[in-house]
Amino acid sequence: MPPAFDRPLVTVLEKRLRRPPALLQVLVGARQVGKTTAARAVAARWPGPVHVAAADLPLPPGPEWVETQWVLARRLLGRRRVLLVLDEVQKVRGWSESVKALWDEDRARGHSLSVLLLGSSALLLSRGATESLAGRFFLHRCPHWSFEESRQAFGWDLDRWLFFGGYPGAAALVDEEPAWRAYVADSLVETVLSRDVMALQTIVKPALLRHLFMLAASFPAQVLSYTKMLGQLQDAGNTTTLAHYLRLLEAAFMASGLERFSAGRARSRGSSPKLVLWNNALVNAVGLRSFREARLDPSYWGRLVENAVGAHLLNGLQGVTYEVTYWRERDEEVDFVVRGAGALWAIEVKSGRPGRLAGLHAFRRRHPRAVPLVVGTGGLPLEEFFASDPQDLLPALAR
Repeated sequence: MPPAFDRPLVTVLEKRLRRPPALLQVLVGARQVGKTTAARAVAARWPGPVHVAAADLPLPPGPEWVETQWVLARRLLGRRRVLLVLDEVQKVRGWSESVKALWDEDRARGHSLSVLLLGSSALLLSRGATESLAGRFFLHRCPHWSFEESRQAFGWDLDRWLFFGGYPGAAALVDEEPAWRAYVADSLVETVLSRDVMALQTIVKPALLRHLFMLAASFPAQVLSYTKMLGQLQDAGNTTTLAHYLRLLEAAFMASGLERFSAGRARSRGSSPKLVLWNNALVNAVGLRSFREARLDPSYWGRLVENAVGAHLLNGLQGVTYEVTYWRERDEEVDFVVRGAGALWAIEVKSGRPGRLAGLHAFRRRHPRAVPLVVGTGGLPLEEFFASDPQDLLPALAR
């Protein structure tokens, strides 16, 4: 990644840390998407002293680790505000209670300490923050790299981003595909599965968790019933276990099982999930097709495009009152349905020749107020869609 390139998130973090009200700033996101890099960029711009520490240790540290780092930061206090950055803080046992006690103590003493907490687990970090730090924190989300960011930082075109996904650490390896696959599989996928997801809670069947991820990567943007999953997975247990493991993969920003939209409620729980990987690199790093082979296979490429659309929605709509689902009744289907902000959007993806929109028409007959959006051939160009922030694009279409 060119050293001159900073993600827009850096400016957002810097402003929040410098301006009132005084709140803990919490940054959560997947591994290797630039959380630490963003924090270092903020630290480099910081006008006062900085103390940075990471809890990504072989053995999870105890709460005394937080207190130690806090005391070291306090020693730097003077006329200028001190910045304390704690990385992978969710790995510390009892981190939120320690942070709460130290933060409240600083407020009572009038200490000018600004704190940035980073973590790779949405579930653990947000659970600890909401349970112990209510009213004391502001949550930021660091999504996977967008097409626009990858174009600016790496000079990629859309096809390259759709295949390689935009992990900054792997960007330099894309011309050596075997090395790129090995890096993503070993340094990203395996690390997340063996460390981050396992840290969420005790996994009774770790092999099943890995097999479920591999299955999701083999069927991107496809609806797969739990019954079919059970038939393809060894020692799969039951549908409840699979649904639970899918939620853990989602908490680690790896894969989601989108639920079917149903009238009267946003989701149809227990329905066959539509599998969406949060980054196309996760699909292709464990797949068998090369970039060239994938591009020459219209069916496979269409799946990559559709998965990327779903991932763009999931990454862009995190933390806001939107729900991303799909819709299917008999032979009619809509690729993605987004509900939120008092509106409903029906999104159909077309990556090849113009095709029939029977599913979209059928959905609108049932939901006349739904805003239709065709992405790709015959609709909003793919480059324009991927260069847009869904939080800006969708409301603009509903006006």
